[in-house]
Amino acid sequence: MKQKQNLKRWSGVLIALGVLGSSLTSCSSIKKGNDLPVVGKSVALFDYFNYRGEDDVYISNPLPGDDYFYNPILPGWYSDPSICTNGEGDYFLAASTFTYYPGVPLFHSKDLVNWKQVGHILNRPSQLVNMEGQHVSGGIFAPAISYNPHNKTYYMVTTNVGAGNFFVKTQDPFGEWSDPIMLPEVTGIDPSFFFDEDGKAYIVNNDDAPDNKPEYSGHRTIRVQEFDVNADKTVGPRKILVNKGARPEDKPIWIEGPHLYKINGNYFLMSAEGGTAGWHSEVIFRGDSPTGKFTPWKNNPILTQRQLDAERPNPVTCAGHADLVQTREGDWWAVFLACRPINNTFENLGRETFMMPVKWSEDGFPYMTQGDDLVPVIVRREGVKRDESATFGNFEVNDGFDGQTLGMEWMTLRAPATGLYSLSQTPGYLTLKCDSVSASEKKVPAFVCRRLQHHKFECSTRMLFCPQSKAEQAGILLFKDEKHQYFLAVGRDDQGECISLRQIGDGESKTLASVRLDDGGVITDLKVVSRGTHYDFYYARQEGGWNVLCRNVDAGYLSTATAGGFTGTTIGMYATSK
Repeated sequence: MKQKQNLKRWSGVLIALGVLGSSLTSCSSIKKGNDLPVVGKSVALFDYFNYRGEDDVYISNPLPGDDYFYNPILPGWYSDPSICTNGEGDYFLAASTFTYYPGVPLFHSKDLVNWKQVGHILNRPSQLVNMEGQHVSGGIFAPAISYNPHNKTYYMVTTNVGAGNFFVKTQDPFGEWSDPIMLPEVTGIDPSFFFDEDGKAYIVNNDDAPDNKPEYSGHRTIRVQEFDVNADKTVGPRKILVNKGARPEDKPIWIEGPHLYKINGNYFLMSAEGGTAGWHSEVIFRGDSPTGKFTPWKNNPILTQRQLDAERPNPVTCAGHADLVQTREGDWWAVFLACRPINNTFENLGRETFMMPVKWSEDGFPYMTQGDDLVPVIVRREGVKRDESATFGNFEVNDGFDGQTLGMEWMTLRAPATGLYSLSQTPGYLTLKCDSVSASEKKVPAFVCRRLQHHKFECSTRMLFCPQSKAEQAGILLFKDEKHQYFLAVGRDDQGECISLRQIGDGESKTLASVRLDDGGVITDLKVVSRGTHYDFYYARQEGGWNVLCRNVDAGYLSTATAGGFTGTTIGMYATSK
């Protein structure tokens, strides 16, 4: 089996290549020692992919003890987090994936600090229908995960923008989940289950203004409907619980992402408000029944950072879309999304998953922040020891593509990309086909990617590729959406083989840098270094180290501030003939 490669093994690899010398003349005769594979026509082979985070905040603020952890607990665009527990010490957390495949990553923890991804809830094409044709920020919105102790079943309910609201369920969250069960009566977005102590169940969600007559842009409602657990369908009338928001006189926008809880005999309805940008917040209401009148807390919002000084160090912004969970010990914690802008201007990481303890007011309402309270970068959970597999902070991961399946961090767009990549065609390598679909189309390109999880990072790959025509290109793609990409690619032009950096935009592409490569070579090492605000791009073809292709490339081009949308940037291996 091919041993995994990483940057620390560079010297030995280069020596091996040097021994081959002039034998590197054609794709059909290339050998790496005795096991360098033949590179087929119109395919690219990737030997490894290395990613290393280097954010300053973690370097400058080391954790003071074993029972501390960093926020965000899931860095990168793990947005719209939802959490549940079975009451027996197992905690499960899910997040949005929009049009990426597989859908809705599922994390498990025994202590709320040490999380491990155990799969994806939506891991079959039958669970992700009508994805082709949807913008990258379409697809799966705001999954809500819940546990029903009455039938010992886990539920995940969500919105597919291209198909409607649906849920899946299982009694084994580590295994397979059901195919979608549609909820045609539940219009709007962001549904969430609530299972009451008496066995009754309800669905709450964001919906249109009363009579579909909004008084202003962003005027929405929160509605509730009873759910028949045995029949797997909604029953009875839909009722408006909240119209406009916590303070209707202020014309609040986009009350959404609701959750119902029963705590100490009281029912609480918690929702996000203010949109997904800097005015984002979380508000709380209290009532006597799941369908009864809900009264907003006088000190809403219970979570926001919108009023704070924009020049504060290590700012956390856009905080909201929360979910609550009670531990076996009886304390309460909140997971929520927030952003970390660079220089208070933009970020490429999307909306990330944060966690902090819940406080309780004297009049019995839960809250996370009040006034000038900051979302903390460092949090302590006493009695819980952080282990070595932490999902937060600076870390390095390396994939040598030696397995039979891709690791759980890898994604494709809209579908499994079956036939476009393979781990078995050339064992020990990821094989990508130069397909006639580009990442600018709302289709399924030959793109295998992972989330960016740090502002400052370094990632590299070794690619074996012999382009046969000017149309064929392969390399590393930085992808925000269909209209905002950077492509570090090996290809051909009229003079022969070359490596280039292209900025891909709305219907156009411009070359930022291009260098001629010697024909006959097959191995090209590619590297991207992020300094937060700018990217640097490198390549190597022989012993002697990295060559600069292009430096100081604007990272803001891939940001939500520039491109909009709900996802962060992804990076990965890409091949195309278009």
